[in-house]
Amino acid sequence: MDYNTQRSKLIMPEYGRHVQKMIEYVMNIEDKDKRNEQIRAVVAVMGILNPQLRDLNDFRHKLWDHVQIISDFEIDIESPYPLPTKETFITKPNPVPLDKTPLKAAHYGRNIQNMVDMIAEKPEDELRRNMVMVLANYMRQQYLIWNKDSVSEETIFKDIDTLSGGRIKIPEDFHLSTVHYAPSPTQQGNQGTYQSHRGENYRSEGHRSNVYRGNKKKINKRK
Repeated sequence: MDYNTQRSKLIMPEYGRHVQKMIEYVMNIEDKDKRNEQIRAVVAVMGILNPQLRDLNDFRHKLWDHVQIISDFEIDIESPYPLPTKETFITKPNPVPLDKTPLKAAHYGRNIQNMVDMIAEKPEDELRRNMVMVLANYMRQQYLIWNKDSVSEETIFKDIDTLSGGRIKIPEDFHLSTVHYAPSPTQQGNQGTYQSHRGENYRSEGHRSNVYRGNKKKINKRK
């Protein structure tokens, strides 16, 4: 639908046809001072009809721009803001280039693949080793989102080798912390076993987990 076709219909329906008629009336006023006076009143009405715009820092600027849009940019008034042009609103934005390279492992997503490529370009040092450790733990977390069963560190290391095209070699002494899987309360049933799992489905050894405690109401016994 082109711009002229849109003009045959109600412009900016959120204001209604009455506002459009008021702006058309102001456009036909010959005295410019009177025209500026009347359009300020119309803008005030537009602000009342759309109170949600008041949450925006530049809501008054938007109202004056809407006047220009409704008038098809033909109204001759003194606006407190720079006047927009028709091309500003009908020109299509430049397309955003997207990376169309096929993913080597779709369940990890493109961000992890980009992280692997970035780490693979780093020199072999302690910083790179620490980055690989962080990456491997994060990949395991993402893996467990889609596969609720446990995942071995060998699987994660193999995926890193695949994603990096063999550029990242995992040292033999490299190990991830053990992860335990605790069934959810739904799987356990309402048997009061929720606290026994300390409120976590997955937790690493050596880290203290939070304990979910029920909100028990204290009862004062009469003596």
